[in-house]
Amino acid sequence: MSFTAHHPLSFTSTVKVSDGARAIIARDKARAQKFLAGVQPHGPNAHKLTELRSRVTHHGHQVVSPLSRDAAGDTIDVTDAAVTYTASVGVGNPATEYTLLIDTGSSNTWVGADKEYNRTSTSKSTGKSVSVSYGSGSFSGTEFTDQVALSPSLVVKSQSIGVASTAQGFSDVDGILGIGPVDLTEGTIGGNTPVPTITDNLFKQGTISTESIGIFYQPSTSASAVSNGELTFGGVDTSKIIGDVNYVPITGTSPASAYWGVDQTITYGSSGQSILGSTAGIVDTGTTLVLIATDAFQKYQKATGATLDQTTGLLTLTASQFKNLQSLFFDIGGVQYELTPNAQIWPRGLNTEIGGTQGKIYLVVSDLGSPSGQGLDFINGFTFLQRFYSAYDVSKSRVGLATTPFTDAETN
Repeated sequence: MSFTAHHPLSFTSTVKVSDGARAIIARDKARAQKFLAGVQPHGPNAHKLTELRSRVTHHGHQVVSPLSRDAAGDTIDVTDAAVTYTASVGVGNPATEYTLLIDTGSSNTWVGADKEYNRTSTSKSTGKSVSVSYGSGSFSGTEFTDQVALSPSLVVKSQSIGVASTAQGFSDVDGILGIGPVDLTEGTIGGNTPVPTITDNLFKQGTISTESIGIFYQPSTSASAVSNGELTFGGVDTSKIIGDVNYVPITGTSPASAYWGVDQTITYGSSGQSILGSTAGIVDTGTTLVLIATDAFQKYQKATGATLDQTTGLLTLTASQFKNLQSLFFDIGGVQYELTPNAQIWPRGLNTEIGGTQGKIYLVVSDLGSPSGQGLDFINGFTFLQRFYSAYDVSKSRVGLATTPFTDAETN
């Protein structure tokens, strides 16, 4: 199996938030409800997935020293887009560049929401219809196979892509780069069989030696587009983490088990006040905030003393309350991940971007919109992932997290 050295690629695209924080919350909640509707593994590969999850679960929590970036994976840079992260992806030959939202919560890659698909010599229509709903948006169109270039060294030949004839709920992006589990593609394309994802094909075509993805984000304080994230296919970038990546098997609880789902508990402060008991949820780059079940959200609000801001819909604290704010602790597989007080607040330099007041303190923990016990009781969105490196191991059906230099950073 061949392997190429990493080639980082910078981007400058961004997504503007025209409708403010309430639009972010509404989109996140709609997405959560879509997840809660559930996607059960089915089709010809379902038994393989079930067997794999069962086999890995018996091993319990695993701590694995990551491979080095040069030996393990190719990286591309990603851009902080205020509420989402995007990457510039080339499709076709010669390539047309498309700005795609990076989404671990879905698995189809598609274009055409903003910029129209440009057919080239590598474009081939399969004639099959394709349709995906994201809760907060949807698209439908036709499946093509085409060459997809994430960077000069990360090129997929004959990748299935959707070409949108209609798309709703997407602004300033051309589509989605879906890097969720492959079973999520089942039923989205005529014929109802799963189609290989970008990650699948990079591995099958010998471009990467490990079927995995590493994602690094860092907090940003500017509304300007800035390249401050990195997506690594085929391994983990050890230069971005502190210590090891701690892996846990994908949860066995449905519907979280259909995604990059994990089991976790959440406590508040040094006293270990319970916010959310052991339960299942997901890690998701396509969700902006940290969403927790309604009863847990109420406990969090009471513990912090926060009030609901009528303008943004976010919880807000006074300056004196913020001084007393304590850390949230996410226990995943016996490892505690500390979301510091600074990490719990929206970047104050970006307040006006979400329709907030300059200098005011808004919290990034929000209400999932349903009570706990539903099989998907939290979503660790990218405000969480800005503080932790995340790894998604396809072959071993597991999710990993690690601390970074920005875990404890005072940036907000």
